[in-house]
Amino acid sequence: MFEPGGASRRRFLGGLAAIGVSQLLSADSQAKPRRIDVHHHFFPPDYVKAITAAGAAPSPAWSPARSLEEMDRSGIATSILSLSPPSVWFGDGAQGRAIARDANEYGAKMAMDHPGRFRLFSALPLPDTEGSLREIEHSLDGLHASGIGLMTSYADRWLGDAAFQPVWEELNRRQAVVYTHPTTPACCANLNDEMPAVALEWATDTTRTIGSLVFSGVAARYPGIRWIFSHGGGTMPFLLSRFVYQEKTMKDKAGRIPNGLMHELQRFYYDTAQANHPGALAALLKIVTPAQLLFGTDFPYRDGAEVSGGLTAHGFTDKEMAGIERDNALRLMPALAG
Repeated sequence: MFEPGGASRRRFLGGLAAIGVSQLLSADSQAKPRRIDVHHHFFPPDYVKAITAAGAAPSPAWSPARSLEEMDRSGIATSILSLSPPSVWFGDGAQGRAIARDANEYGAKMAMDHPGRFRLFSALPLPDTEGSLREIEHSLDGLHASGIGLMTSYADRWLGDAAFQPVWEELNRRQAVVYTHPTTPACCANLNDEMPAVALEWATDTTRTIGSLVFSGVAARYPGIRWIFSHGGGTMPFLLSRFVYQEKTMKDKAGRIPNGLMHELQRFYYDTAQANHPGALAALLKIVTPAQLLFGTDFPYRDGAEVSGGLTAHGFTDKEMAGIERDNALRLMPALAG
């Protein structure tokens, strides 16, 4: 079949690029691991029992050994562990405290058993203020967690909700890192459609919680909190014009976002899990520089090869790639260097 010269050349160059990415990924398994994965799920046995009893979707096959195998294969030196949805809150404070404590101690033990390979974003029963404050103290002071891991919403409350203010005050005082992961909001839990909530609503839930934090004034009021948003910020980059319009029309703009919308969006961090394809990167990089991107895989649902291939194909400079893969995380969480 005849091909125009340009199409033939593009196919040839594309083949070379694919070979280059393949060789890079092969080399990863042989080189000394260097990457830091900020989006790496773990499934403690008691957590699996709790979410199974609550009717959550079955957990994927996972073990610490499986995590280490994937990390070695993908050149990942350190993974920061976090719970996959639904996390620890099922409406009961005592239950939430118990599940959070068990999961956090399990993650901390993994870090002790494998020095340098694992760190922890500790879970909180966020709607339970007293329980959350206790767990912040225990996990950050006692377990030396790298930060806090939260869902983007809890039933019908997103992270800008006033009920969570005491928790933000404490995390702001500590200048804590808060990693967020989307979940299914109450509005969309029972949709009967070919596209499950995880496929569509999760990205939207990240977007809604970003808007909730910014337009409620929480982001500006507690600047000491360093926020990480999964999956490249969800659909926020694509919906930026709607955020801009909201800023123009909102009341009490000076009181809630005194530094402006873009100031807040540009100081957040965004991980690369499922956001390493051309469209996602192009949109996100219209808002932030590569200095705000963090390497994330979404293991065990996705792997490092997908992320590394997407980032390599984008054409970041060596310095930018080093930042995304490791240096940006070290700047955000210096203790990871130890």
